[in-house]
Amino acid sequence: MNDKIRICVVDDEEIVCERLKQMLEKAGFTVDALTDSKNALELISKKNIDILITDIKMGKPDGIDLLKYARENSPETQVIIITGFATVETAKKAMKIGAVDFIAKPFRMGELKSLVIKIAEESTKKHIAKFSGDNSDLAGSKTLG
Repeated sequence: MNDKIRICVVDDEEIVCERLKQMLEKAGFTVDALTDSKNALELISKKNIDILITDIKMGKPDGIDLLKYARENSPETQVIIITGFATVETAKKAMKIGAVDFIAKPFRMGELKSLVIKIAEESTKKHIAKFSGDNSDLAGSKTLG
């Protein structure tokens, strides 16, 4: 089910990228893990990223910049913000720009995994509904040939 969902993890801490990549790949997702946020911009522009998980505090571009870029250039990408510098103001800003969730570090891996699975299932349902709506004559009673 999850083999078509592509996730991009961006964090300047390599250990965070490695652990999240391992966990999400075990759950069946395709995962790109990057410690350089500039590479993430390039990846978002070239590939269909379904879910972006990004830290906020990194070099430029930071996580908020990545969130804005994803909203403008890949509006279907769902963005989860993770940060060790969680404030109510930062969370509000991220959610206003379009993040689907905001998780403070340290966090439980299972909590993030459950959130990703929920988002992936919703995304899959939307894609199926969109496909069904666009091709309703294929699902109907028309005979081909």
